[in-house]
Amino acid sequence: MKTYPLKPLAKCILFALSGSMLLSANANSQQDNDSVGDNAEVVEITGSRIARTELTATSPVFTVSELQLETDQVVNVEDIIRKLPQAAAGANSTGATVGDSLGSSTIDLRGLGQNRTLVLVNGSRIVPFSFRNAVDVNAIPAGLIKRVEVLTGGAAAVYGADAVAGVVNFILDDEYEGFETTAGYEFTDGGGETFNIDATMGTSIDNGRGNVTAYVGYSKREELLAGERDFTQGSPTNVAGRGGNFIDITSGNSFAFDDAGTLVNQAQTTNITPQRYLVQPLERLTGNVFFNYELFEDAVEMYGRAMFTQVRVTGAGSTGQTPVTVNEQINIAADNPFLNDAIRSQLTFDANGQAAVAVQKNLGFGLQETRTVRDTLQFQVGFRGDITDFIGWDIYGQYGRTDGTAKVYNNGIRSDFQNIANTRNIFGPTDLSDLSSTLIHSNRERIQSVVNLNISGDSSDFFELPAGAIGFAVGYEYRDEEGVQTPGAALAGGTAYGLGGISAIDAGFDTKEFYGEVLIPVLKDLPFVKELSVEGAYRKSDYSNVDSASTNKVGVSWAITEDLRVRATRQTAIRAPNLGEFAGPEVALSLALFDPNSPSFIPRLGGRFDGDPCLDGRGDSAQCQRLGAAAPGTTFDTSQAIYTFGGNDAIEPEESETTSMGLVFTPSALGDLAITVDYYDIEITDAVSQIQPIAALTSCYIDDPSEGNPLCGAVLRDPATGLISQTLVNDFNLAVLSQSGFDVGVRYGFGDIGESVQNLQLSYQGNIVNDQSRQNNATVAALDCKGTFGTSCTGDFASIVQADYRHRAWVDFSVEAIDVQIGWRFIGEVSAALDDSITIGSQSYIDVAATYKFADKYELTFGIDNLFDEEPPIPEAGGNFFGTVSDYDVIGRTIGMTFRFRP
Repeated sequence: MKTYPLKPLAKCILFALSGSMLLSANANSQQDNDSVGDNAEVVEITGSRIARTELTATSPVFTVSELQLETDQVVNVEDIIRKLPQAAAGANSTGATVGDSLGSSTIDLRGLGQNRTLVLVNGSRIVPFSFRNAVDVNAIPAGLIKRVEVLTGGAAAVYGADAVAGVVNFILDDEYEGFETTAGYEFTDGGGETFNIDATMGTSIDNGRGNVTAYVGYSKREELLAGERDFTQGSPTNVAGRGGNFIDITSGNSFAFDDAGTLVNQAQTTNITPQRYLVQPLERLTGNVFFNYELFEDAVEMYGRAMFTQVRVTGAGSTGQTPVTVNEQINIAADNPFLNDAIRSQLTFDANGQAAVAVQKNLGFGLQETRTVRDTLQFQVGFRGDITDFIGWDIYGQYGRTDGTAKVYNNGIRSDFQNIANTRNIFGPTDLSDLSSTLIHSNRERIQSVVNLNISGDSSDFFELPAGAIGFAVGYEYRDEEGVQTPGAALAGGTAYGLGGISAIDAGFDTKEFYGEVLIPVLKDLPFVKELSVEGAYRKSDYSNVDSASTNKVGVSWAITEDLRVRATRQTAIRAPNLGEFAGPEVALSLALFDPNSPSFIPRLGGRFDGDPCLDGRGDSAQCQRLGAAAPGTTFDTSQAIYTFGGNDAIEPEESETTSMGLVFTPSALGDLAITVDYYDIEITDAVSQIQPIAALTSCYIDDPSEGNPLCGAVLRDPATGLISQTLVNDFNLAVLSQSGFDVGVRYGFGDIGESVQNLQLSYQGNIVNDQSRQNNATVAALDCKGTFGTSCTGDFASIVQADYRHRAWVDFSVEAIDVQIGWRFIGEVSAALDDSITIGSQSYIDVAATYKFADKYELTFGIDNLFDEEPPIPEAGGNFFGTVSDYDVIGRTIGMTFRFRP
């Protein structure tokens, strides 16, 4: 792994400490956070701008507490997301996604796509890193998170575009008092170690009129290579050896050189799979400052934040990790000084003293890798105050930008191999590494500016209904999105070895939105009606890149008794196309990168293409003949075909409708028991997505081999040869994506069990999918995606498992000064979306953790994830990551220790 200089760490520390210079010498210790949870605090719950308690909210919100985060020894936010039953894999540490991820970690709620999950910090947007609005959550300081609120349903009427699948709101502790430092270490067999250290400090200022909180952190994750895991052995990637393989075209004589330089008859190959990354190495520096200050007593408060994160990650990128090889036919002159008698005897020279020779040779540069440095910076300044005793105002502006530079190592500017062959010795493992050079992959700027004005409160100053005052929130938000990407000249111009899959982009749009919410108490303290309220929300959005649109929400919360509450919502959402979808340029990659049978195959791109059905006999013969396909058995070199993807300026906004109905049961007669059951139904029409070649070919030639199948047009054939020449994977508006199911939560506290076990509590969070389908076009049948895996059921490039059941269950208890947690993560059985005979059995992971607190200042947590070292399943076909599926745990047993000091 490359070790980066630590000079940025000093900058990061100075950045964070600059905000903590106001810390007074008599700073008070942090208050015990656990005591806060004992009371029903009235706060702004994710999914609404009207303050209320969590259990009275009409939308289902699942919360991950600070205590749970500490028990899980969260180093990266990725550690939180992978354990949520409502979340799919997203982009993650394995890099099992397209090159655009560039080492990021993203959130994908319900597997509906990263671009449909809105990520907030303290209720406001955080700047994305990608042109498709995905947020790299590794830029969020995990050590400062107080809790995570997950709203798994549409919330566009409240927050605007992107909140189609749901919202994840990271609540950071921006009013910390005291000092705390944490150091953690996690390791697994063979590599992938993670180390982190952070410090949080804060104090009240000016006799309590304000607060300053500062946080600084550093973490480092080492590489884990594929050769360290047995399951990768079934996915060898054989490339030509460094010695070279040669075929004399005239005679057909073939010869090669092994790595020792010995002349042999058989072609030489090298399996590079063991050297590829299973986990990408990463370094992260984080500095954050939060402040608030009462400018005018009981009137106006100023607040804000400055957040900086630098992430350095090494991964595959769009060029993959395949070493540079040449596969060309050249002419070798008879007087070539590097020929010996043994080689000369294998060649046939014409009258001009030239021998035509086909050459396959690894140039010896090593495996390609892309190193990305990404800086994320966001500033926010706001003012808030009271208009009356019951109405307040809040206005803030924020500016965020992500600057990234990616460089490709072990590639180079393509040279004329004909000239090299006559000036350098290509026969044997000679050193050609001087031809290698570092290339710019891309320079990227992603900028987001937001101005928001919100007025909220209730009608108590003027009137109250018999059941109470009417709550409300109204506001205006302006948002400007900009994106610029400048590709490296060699990758964009095709002068590098291999296609880079990167193009220029310079685009932007803005949104002006007015919104309003109202919460009306209807009945109160009546038989079978302890409380009944209705809620409404409306947002009008004016986009500069598409037509204006509006969204709305209607909800009801009915407390039948103090023990039982019923809630329901119906809301619409409009998601305007993001920068990548409406302005992304078309990019071409070699189809061989997606072909499991090609030496150029990139494992993380698996599951998108599995061959031409007309050539391997799977396709309908009449349809193959009708569309001019080559005859069965014809040889197809996929390196001669291209895979194109990109934006589409004709895209229209997608629309969605979400319905949820649920109940909250907290029977006082049964002690500490809480049960939540919520039904949801999400339907997205005109959904922006892509059709992968495997889905288009299967529909056209196998499932629906009709003359008018429109998906046939997604794969083009060369009219002269009948072979596939191009696959079209551009963005476009699909017909319908839909999903319905249940979210279930159960918590029961048993209290103390005997003298040795205290505070025994059982908890459960589960997601049950009742129905899930994807209709790629209005003229073709919908594909049943419930309980499946594969790219055919997702337009997203990261998550490909659509399990119909997931859960996380855990038990907490204490034994004297030691708190213990045992957890069980479960993913239900799935089958291939296009072939239900290919299945992956259910997967279970057991996690254990124990925390020991001593001397009132120190805390030590020890934990093991994937206790029994479960290996990922290997399906017969359809995997996207070394034969397996990246949604599953590919790392194995992970052991971690965290030390926390609070003076």
